[in-house]
Amino acid sequence: MRLFKLVWSHLRIGIANELQYRVNFFVQLLQSFIGLATGLIGLALVFNYTSDLGGWSRPQLLAVMGVYTLVSGIIQSGIQPNMNRLLEDIQDGTLDFALTKPVDGQLMVSVREFRFWSLTDVLAGLVVIGVSIAQMQARTSVWQALGFIAALILGGVMVYCFWLILTSIAFWVVRIYELVDLFQSVYAAGRWPISIYPDWLRLGLTFLVPVAFAVTVPAEALTSRLTLLTLLGALGVAILLAGVARLAWRLGIRRYSGASS
Repeated sequence: MRLFKLVWSHLRIGIANELQYRVNFFVQLLQSFIGLATGLIGLALVFNYTSDLGGWSRPQLLAVMGVYTLVSGIIQSGIQPNMNRLLEDIQDGTLDFALTKPVDGQLMVSVREFRFWSLTDVLAGLVVIGVSIAQMQARTSVWQALGFIAALILGGVMVYCFWLILTSIAFWVVRIYELVDLFQSVYAAGRWPISIYPDWLRLGLTFLVPVAFAVTVPAEALTSRLTLLTLLGALGVAILLAGVARLAWRLGIRRYSGASS
């Protein structure tokens, strides 16, 4: 209950801060529209020359795009702002203010920021997913819906853990922004299912950078492609990344010396 109150308090503060700058809503809405329009144009260009791409039909690829947009909204609203602030605190030596709070330090640095207007991408992704399901003309079963939710949660956990691992490198390395920018560039590959990429790139997008688990696997649940083995594999990778992220955080904290040192 105490942890829930902490998360809820920071969520309310984040929403209140965002509501002070309502023009940002229209800026974010324009960005979401441009991003979605760019993806739809690319999809239309591809299907001018083929009827399927790597075994994925147009409505199924639309589902992938919807999941990609939804996950992007989750990243931009909750994960990226907190990791950017953590990176700044490490480099400026101001992380003490979070570490001295009577709660777990990792939890504290993970919930301090929330970009409410970025949820427009989440809504846009849900709309695209709804349109894709309608175009597929297939009834979504309860198991498909549960599989999609489970895969989406596991994918979100993996992205958070991977980003925390990258950010924790700042405890040892000063110039870390390049790695963060690299992750954002690699994540853009999630606009398309990983099955269309070469084997070496497919392995990298699955086990090095969890793009496959964050985007393609939830989309597989919507298109009746998800297997129990894949879902269990996603669970295993999520647990592994959570352990590595926790270890990287604890080792980094031991090395950290800030304003109160």
